[in-house]
Amino acid sequence: MSSLKLSSLRPYVAGLLLCALCCAGLSPLSAQAQDGLLVGRGKFGQARGKVLPPPTPQPGPVVQPGGVSLLKDGRQTVLRPDKISPDLYALMSGRTPSRTAFRVVCQFNKPPGAAVNAIYQRPNVSVNYSLQNLNYAVATMPASVIGELAALKEVSFISPDREVRTLGHVSATTGADLVRNQAVAGLDGTGVGIAVLDSGIKHSHKSFRDGRTLRSDVRIVAQQDFANYSGSSDESTGDAYGHGTHVASLAAGNGRIADAAYIGIAPNADIVNLRVLDEHGVGTVSNLLNALDWILGPADPSQPVSATNPTNRARYNIRVVNMSLGMPAVDSYRNDPVCRAVRRLVDAGIVVVAAAGNNGKDAQGQKVYGMIHSPGIEPSALTVGAVNTYGSNARSDDGVATYSSRGPTRSSWLDARGVRHYDNLIKPDLVAPGNRLIGAYADGNFLDANYHLRSFVSSDDSREMMTMSGTSMAAPVVAGAAALLFQANPNLTPNMVKAILTYTAQPLAGFNLFEQGAGELNVEGAVRLAKLVRTDLTNSTPTGTPMLTGPAPDPHTTIAGQTFPWAQGLILNYGFATGQNLITQYQRIYGTGVLIADGVLIADGVLIADGVYISDGVLIADGIYISDGLPLGHGATFTTSRELIRWRELEQPVAGSGVLIADGVLIADGVLIADGVLIADAIVRARATEANGEQTASMPVVTDNGADHVGY
Repeated sequence: MSSLKLSSLRPYVAGLLLCALCCAGLSPLSAQAQDGLLVGRGKFGQARGKVLPPPTPQPGPVVQPGGVSLLKDGRQTVLRPDKISPDLYALMSGRTPSRTAFRVVCQFNKPPGAAVNAIYQRPNVSVNYSLQNLNYAVATMPASVIGELAALKEVSFISPDREVRTLGHVSATTGADLVRNQAVAGLDGTGVGIAVLDSGIKHSHKSFRDGRTLRSDVRIVAQQDFANYSGSSDESTGDAYGHGTHVASLAAGNGRIADAAYIGIAPNADIVNLRVLDEHGVGTVSNLLNALDWILGPADPSQPVSATNPTNRARYNIRVVNMSLGMPAVDSYRNDPVCRAVRRLVDAGIVVVAAAGNNGKDAQGQKVYGMIHSPGIEPSALTVGAVNTYGSNARSDDGVATYSSRGPTRSSWLDARGVRHYDNLIKPDLVAPGNRLIGAYADGNFLDANYHLRSFVSSDDSREMMTMSGTSMAAPVVAGAAALLFQANPNLTPNMVKAILTYTAQPLAGFNLFEQGAGELNVEGAVRLAKLVRTDLTNSTPTGTPMLTGPAPDPHTTIAGQTFPWAQGLILNYGFATGQNLITQYQRIYGTGVLIADGVLIADGVLIADGVYISDGVLIADGIYISDGLPLGHGATFTTSRELIRWRELEQPVAGSGVLIADGVLIADGVLIADGVLIADAIVRARATEANGEQTASMPVVTDNGADHVGY
């Protein structure tokens, strides 16, 4: 059965107002369900659609404390906390009636067997659909059945079908203009596919026409609607919400409007429009999983993959996926279904760019840590924070935006005894411009109607622009840069792309690794290095093999008259690596099927290279530093790697600055606070971020004269 045969499904509407990534509570479906499907909520929790009254309580079994589920016939099933999401397990191990139904994502380590199929056939279980390319299923079932299912060997993990939300001069300050002005012409993303998973894209906007000529060809080469589970490709893939159009133009908008004042990073890349959020800014994990499954699936889902029926990834040469959205980081990346799907894409040769989130400060405006959201917590993802450029092309005044979410990751997992352990990884990987950026406007969109975001560049809606802020805007800037690297050297792996982007990034003085990762995106340096990487490197290439076709490049870049050093290092899970051998010698961690941090061992809290995946001459550094603007390893110590590793077992660790690391806790009324902030407060602050950003000098508005500009 194809994973795309969704005709039997009804539209699944979760009504979260999409603004920035912020936390979401887990609610049982019993009081908000119609035929097993959750009825969502609209603006600030107001109900949208029909909400059924709570059902009359029925006598029946309950899930008892202590991890034992009492079934109707008196049998007992011991709950497996290591195979159930912590928030779901907390509800199941409390006094939740076992008849309460939950919509969940089930992950399998092999094809489901007879026991699973028998559960599927029960009248109180509804299988919404299966995602065959990911080996997942989305189903609605009572709490007691979840415990039974988790006990089966072929089930690896069960988690809720959570809600997903969005997280807003660019070519000059990133160095992309320098790339296009070099002697090698045409480095503009041509032939590289960028999949944008968002609220849709306005097909008729001039930003998405051919980027090199005046031809009317639209570069949106494929589009699918997963917000309504229809998989259709009609006008429903447009953008009534307004977020996806803006995001896509930052990655791949052409320079036709206002003499290229708003040109994207890869202005001639192909765009794949995968709509996972509806016209009210609503999305779910299952929407996202459907889209990721489609990328890996065959072009004709009724036929197996073959030379004449390639995967959609191959058909559209999708090398980059942008996700300017996310969900609370409850589950460890080891179990989170979206993170595991992201890993599948990365292993298939796709760079997945994820926004870090916009929860970098609390309601009092104070800096907080530990707020990275999923899927940005996934080690293989390229997680991006936001920079405020203050509207200048020079980078001497750039700084990490106060709202940009900081690491470490505080997603967690429960062992078989129910003891919680935290991932606690360094994120983001790097930062990019994201404050008050001007991008394409989808006419009549929800965001502008409510927050007045139009830039008034043109009276022609197909040429109009709007202003937004956030890590949602920073992510597509990096996605566009990744497309340029693939155009410059198609044989790069996703790990190579991550390594090149972090090695060439600019460390920003006054900010630590939890805030900026390796530093600010440097497209010029990254492309210069990518062009030197040999094209015959494979997974079987021995560690230490010469990696470049010539001498190592000068590790400095000049943008707008300012010369700065590169980071010259890579971010690892709990520290970083430095040394020129990272680029002059091939490292096994650059292959597919591995993580960059796989070459590092932890011995008594100390990080050491294993000598297999990382060659000699690479320094594994111990510590989290506040940068002084020089390469990684310079500056004042913020905390040590030993402390960071120790925090994995602590619920409330304190950073070196005395700032409490955020954590997921249950408050008295049982509402899950996945990132340490109240839901209503987070929504208000996240909305303010996208609509207003930091009220500082910003990207100037250049009026459009109505004539198409061609060239870069």
